[in-house]
Amino acid sequence: MIRYIALGLLCALLGSPAVAQSDEALLDRVQQQTFNYFWEGGEPISGAAPERIHEDVYPQDDADVVTSGGTGFGIMATIAAIERGYISRKAGRKRLQKLAEWLRDADRFHGAWAHWMYPSGKVKPFSRYDDGGDLVETAFLVQGLIVARQYFRKGNKKERELAELLDQLWREVEWSWYTQGENVLYWHWSPTHEWRMNFAVTGYNECTIMYILAAASPTHPIDPAAWHEGYMKDGEIVSNESAYGYDVVLDHNGEQTIPVGPLFWAHYSFLGLNPQGLQDSYADYWELNRSHALIHHAYAVENPREYKGYSEACWGMTASYSLGGYTAHAPSNDMGVITPTAALSSFPYTPDESMAFLRHLYTNHPDYIGQYGPYDAFSEQSGWCPPCYLAIDQLPIPVMIENYRSGLIWELFMSAPEIQEGLKKLDIQKHTTTK
Repeated sequence: MIRYIALGLLCALLGSPAVAQSDEALLDRVQQQTFNYFWEGGEPISGAAPERIHEDVYPQDDADVVTSGGTGFGIMATIAAIERGYISRKAGRKRLQKLAEWLRDADRFHGAWAHWMYPSGKVKPFSRYDDGGDLVETAFLVQGLIVARQYFRKGNKKERELAELLDQLWREVEWSWYTQGENVLYWHWSPTHEWRMNFAVTGYNECTIMYILAAASPTHPIDPAAWHEGYMKDGEIVSNESAYGYDVVLDHNGEQTIPVGPLFWAHYSFLGLNPQGLQDSYADYWELNRSHALIHHAYAVENPREYKGYSEACWGMTASYSLGGYTAHAPSNDMGVITPTAALSSFPYTPDESMAFLRHLYTNHPDYIGQYGPYDAFSEQSGWCPPCYLAIDQLPIPVMIENYRSGLIWELFMSAPEIQEGLKKLDIQKHTTTK
């Protein structure tokens, strides 16, 4: 392993093509590059993940804006980086201690953090009425807090102190407040606009982890009925559709032509939550996510719109930049844009297809790669690839690659007793399986 890491670093320094590297060295290369978005590119006062980094705009007018969900992904990436030897355990612990203290003092709304914040910890409104708690982004952040708590909880005195603070932050989230007394979770609450956003989270999307954490909370839990009646719509969410020979499993909120949504639905909730062997009366979550990724791959191979660049080795759509701004790319919303995180964060589900994409990108398109790994999105059809990054696209990559390589982040999250209790409350069972 040491030999592979050294080879990967040497090739990166020399700018050698990916063909000169082993698979392990190439995985190390992209993991370390994408992790550095958080480690080297992090906002210096808070230690949190910047919402975006643009290499072509300096000074960037919103460079100090941080994102709560992306920060949770960065926390998990930090744990992987410690284990890979990219940073020392002490350095990782110190960075996360600084971040946890900042999160403790930042604006919170019944325990939930805002989507965007300034280095002062004050909320930056995400939209006109979204200037308070964002429960979905908070769930992504808490997923990271629990992973880090489990990692440091049996360490030295300073590590145990950090674990205690991380535990405190997780326990302070008032999940039940966000139900409004109903059997469903609401995405937003603001002290100035209250429930004006009125966004009840129902049906399958990226929010699975929010419901599981809400059920697992030892302090402010929701009734399991919110999961069954709200998110799963009393079973109406179950789908009998298929595409390219793969079962869709759950209804992707009305996606029509090719009935699957953007691939971040298979990533964000499952950075910590291990879908292997995870089943309930609604879904086999491994089959759900693997089919989702394979349908995207098959769609790129078919390439019904005949976009330049789509192939067996160049595939994957998710929410990202596009030629007309940020949008959720999917087979039903295909603009000729490929987003690297879609294939790279699918490594656990599609290792061969994801490796083909990784090698294709680093061998044939070095111009699509910058300081923090692959740029956010590109279109060969339009000759477009801005040198820009987004936290919520870049930081799932090192986490999901680690889950593919060692299962580390999955193991840590699933080891939390509250998570096991939450899954039990929701009648979700974990069966022994292999990747």
